[in-house]
Amino acid sequence: MMRSYKRTTAVYAVLLPLLFTCTNTYAQTKAAGSPNQPVETQPANSKYKPAFAGQTRIAGVKTKTPFTVTLLNKTLEHPWGICLLPDGRFLISEKMGTMSIVTTAGKVVKKITGLPAVVPDGQGGLLDVNIDPQFSTNRMIYWAYSEQASGGSLLAIAKGKLAADESKVENIEVIYRATPAYKGSLQFGSRIVFDKKGNLFVSTGERSGIDIRMQAQSLNASIGKIIHMTKNGKAVPGGPFAKTKNARPEIYAYGLRNPEGLAINPSTGELWESEFGPRGGDEINIIRPGKNYGWPVVTYGIEYSGEKVGAGIQQKAGTQQPIYYWDPVVSPAGIAFYNSSVIPEWKGNLFVSGLSSMHIARLVIKNNKIVGEERLLKSEGERFRAVAVGKDGALYAITDSGRFYRVAKK
Repeated sequence: MMRSYKRTTAVYAVLLPLLFTCTNTYAQTKAAGSPNQPVETQPANSKYKPAFAGQTRIAGVKTKTPFTVTLLNKTLEHPWGICLLPDGRFLISEKMGTMSIVTTAGKVVKKITGLPAVVPDGQGGLLDVNIDPQFSTNRMIYWAYSEQASGGSLLAIAKGKLAADESKVENIEVIYRATPAYKGSLQFGSRIVFDKKGNLFVSTGERSGIDIRMQAQSLNASIGKIIHMTKNGKAVPGGPFAKTKNARPEIYAYGLRNPEGLAINPSTGELWESEFGPRGGDEINIIRPGKNYGWPVVTYGIEYSGEKVGAGIQQKAGTQQPIYYWDPVVSPAGIAFYNSSVIPEWKGNLFVSGLSSMHIARLVIKNNKIVGEERLLKSEGERFRAVAVGKDGALYAITDSGRFYRVAKK
């Protein structure tokens, strides 16, 4: 379900005076959290215990390098996905069905319209967007959106060629639909990343309803999964379930709730995922082929009603443990690895957009474990939807309210 946050009068008092390109400088004393103490101080929703030390509430860290936070634009139309173009600009998808090309100064230079109709209800709409690894020569883009279908709506993946004038997408083709369709409007998941061979990984949500969520465990359904497909929407040959009876060959991993973040770790080549849990139990996972990530049988969260999910199990043979989880929640959305040397202490760190938590989490990684957490931009009071690293080594972020930020070395 969608998590909300009630803004206080004090928060509005801070936000209203902001200028359009307001810049703030942050040093170590401004960063959230204290060294050696967890940044999370609120009580958990449950009394569940982690499976191993460091799986939750890791010690806080602070960025030592002074950096600036600049509000570049506050007029984007419900942005959802962001990807870097070869020339350094950004392609940003917008929930109601358009895309914008935006410069590093925050100027919208092109508005792309004429895309297939979306169902923008609830958590649906035009969702993630990414470009072909060979975009410089083929100009192909891929995007995810909620599509009307018999029996409700579903997540669709489409591709097309960005026109020379950048105002439209040509030769649009829907290459995949995550079935079954469902009447609800929640939890589509839907990030898109490319593997080193140019195939697509796509995350799909399990659509939230108690009457459908168990299909995240079914190998004959596309929801609650990581899908591995070619650029034509076909199963990548040799997948983990290619020879499994009654299984969809494009399934790469399963047992996911609402995977809103997906990124490949540039130092290891492994696929990482952020998962929007129930009440508690937001997760960071390393996705490996053929593995079961447990939902809705195994979770560190509880129902929004306060009841346990299923049998209230946190560990079960045959399921994978998250490498990190949050309780209370941060509502993780898009993620990105920082792979620049501009801020050396950030290199290899994972940045996680927080929705209800209204901050960007910086996670320090060592040997595939989270060893430190920092909470950035908390004072902005924004629901952060996605992050990306620019060619200039700055971190860029978009928010549900339409804001576009740059976080850069001072």
